[in-house]
Amino acid sequence: MQGLSASLVLIAALAVVAPIAVRLLDRVIKVPIVVFEIALGMLLGPSLLGWIESTAFTDTLADFGLAMLFFVAGNEIDFTAIRGRPIRRASAGWVISLAAGIGAGFVLAPAPEAAVIIGVALCSTALGTLLPIIRDAGESKSPIGTAVAALGAVGEFGPLIAISLFFSGKHVGMASVVLLGFVLLTGVAIFFASKARHTLFHAQVTRTLHTSSQFAMRSIMLILSSLVVLSMVLGLDMLLGAFAAGVLWQVTIARAPEADRKVIETKIDAIAFGFLVPVFFIDTGIDFDLGALTSSPATLVLVPLFLVLLFMIRGIPSLLAAPRGSTRADKRALMLLGATGLPIIVAVTTIGREHGFITSGFASALVGAGMLSVLLFPLLALRQLHHKEPIDPAAALPASSSPEPTEQMPDGDLPPSGAKGSGG
Repeated sequence: MQGLSASLVLIAALAVVAPIAVRLLDRVIKVPIVVFEIALGMLLGPSLLGWIESTAFTDTLADFGLAMLFFVAGNEIDFTAIRGRPIRRASAGWVISLAAGIGAGFVLAPAPEAAVIIGVALCSTALGTLLPIIRDAGESKSPIGTAVAALGAVGEFGPLIAISLFFSGKHVGMASVVLLGFVLLTGVAIFFASKARHTLFHAQVTRTLHTSSQFAMRSIMLILSSLVVLSMVLGLDMLLGAFAAGVLWQVTIARAPEADRKVIETKIDAIAFGFLVPVFFIDTGIDFDLGALTSSPATLVLVPLFLVLLFMIRGIPSLLAAPRGSTRADKRALMLLGATGLPIIVAVTTIGREHGFITSGFASALVGAGMLSVLLFPLLALRQLHHKEPIDPAAALPASSSPEPTEQMPDGDLPPSGAKGSGG
């Protein structure tokens, strides 16, 4: 009990220290907070100082944090914005990434299970990690932000499908049937939720939004826990249920008053990023096997190798999702953001290590590369977005057109709105 109490207090302390560290370094370098959370967990964990140890309780909280991260990802995806060309091209890029990743896995670890583990890890994109970064940078509604959302949606949902198919403990054919059943069931729920008006539901949400009843948040926990348990009962990965729960909640609350939706989003962020998600990333750092990673130079060199492979295997195919008219800076940013991966890497390497498919050294190298991708790639991508190439206005015009001279009024003013040459 004493060890559990100490771990809980220290994890809570690290969760407070992380944003302070981000703030102190903000003027020098913008570091995603998850990097500090993982690094602080490593520092105080068994790998270095040994002040914190994982317990069954903290591991359970961390699982809730991971589930909440995927719930937020499913809830924040704007499917209206990414449908059509963005999602089609992002899906095509992900299929290429999966094939290339599994191919690289067979080169590095000839065992089929290990190759699939490596392939799934290398074709992932950390949507839950990228969305706050893109939102804070003011790019969430831009064409690049839409492309990143499409890449992230496919880069998280696709690997979850692969995990459920290959590591559910069932034959692939049976796993496919179970997965299809789950998708159809949740799809039907999402369809009917999108068609219903939910008048009574929204009224109850409004009445309890600022009371101790908190009907909206209790409903979220019911939807999340129900779909997570359903996915686990069916032998699928729990994150698939968490992601589907986020989508289901999004369509359920879509017609509620905008003011209420904003309050609920704030509450979701508070629970996710103020409590559960930091526990997951700090626990990831605590469980990080630094000794296995540094046990041999051959294992250590896997970290930069996997980082390069993330960029090549996931980043380059992400170019397929580039919006029309993207500049070279936009495309470089898109490759870097598409190659940013961590939560799926942690999840799939944990499965691989627990089942004996990959060694602790391989798992730590993949997670280490994922940590570096979260540290480096968004930082470099934001620099590209903030230093875009100037666009020549004449070059942006169709070849057959030319700027018309602005018609001057007698008093030297511009013509009224709607007149020729006004652009209206």
